[in-house]
Amino acid sequence: MLGYVIRRLVLAVFVLWGVATAVFVIVRLVPADPALLIAGSDASPEQLATLRQKMGLDESILVQYGKFLGGAVTGDFGDSYQQRVPAMDLIGQVLPNTALLAVLACALALVLSFPLGLLASLRVNGLVDRTVTTGSLFTQALPNFWIGVVLLLVFSRKLKWLPSVGLDSWKNLILPTIVLALPFVSVLTRMIRNGLLEVMGEGYIQTARAKGLSERIVIFPHAIRNAAIPVVTIVGLQFGTLLGGAAVTETVFTFPGIGRLLVMSLQGRDYNVAQACVLVIAAVFVLINLVVDLTYGFLDPRVRLAK
Repeated sequence: MLGYVIRRLVLAVFVLWGVATAVFVIVRLVPADPALLIAGSDASPEQLATLRQKMGLDESILVQYGKFLGGAVTGDFGDSYQQRVPAMDLIGQVLPNTALLAVLACALALVLSFPLGLLASLRVNGLVDRTVTTGSLFTQALPNFWIGVVLLLVFSRKLKWLPSVGLDSWKNLILPTIVLALPFVSVLTRMIRNGLLEVMGEGYIQTARAKGLSERIVIFPHAIRNAAIPVVTIVGLQFGTLLGGAAVTETVFTFPGIGRLLVMSLQGRDYNVAQACVLVIAAVFVLINLVVDLTYGFLDPRVRLAK
């Protein structure tokens, strides 16, 4: 087990290094002078020279790369060019909001998908199964921004039941949580359905039935427990995806999260904040996947033996 943990930690470090390198290269490949983009065309040559020096653009590319990696390790990405405060301070203000939104979306998805998947597996090819499967496919195909706009128009503008933007109260969390949870419900429902169908055909399930155990006892202590193991992986992956992929939903609802901060920093050419957002999202995603891998390896020893 210790060797498995060490291998996963080393892999996580290499992944983060790769992401940091990619971010550094992409920013340097911008087909324009970053100092000019930030300062604007009205800036004087002296102002541009000062800004380039402040940004470290007057140094060699290797020195810039070394300082960037050092800042990434220590969490020092410099100050925001727009708000004149450390980039990590801005992220610290909004990251908990996105994390809360992701937790609520995952919880809602789990609450909805388990009974839907169970019902579909118990009525294979029946009306319930076809309705659940078709509904999940249809929901997953809908763009998040479209669902968000429709919910805003119906529940905020027309019915005026819920607030539309910001984060002034717990009510502001309802619509963004639904928007983020729906695609997750679609994926998880089909996974649970297929997992249960596979498990229900296993020999130990047939043995339990032959012993005269009721269907409820066969399903819940045995089938559900084994079918839920792969769900651990997908929940971890989706949680990480929600953190990074919530930008569209947060923008639609003007929700103060890290996704919206990333979009705003890119629009405002605030590259220090944009780089920090990308690396923080990547670090959280890698950390969550590391925990998922270790948990999955603990639940199923065959995984760590195979790896």
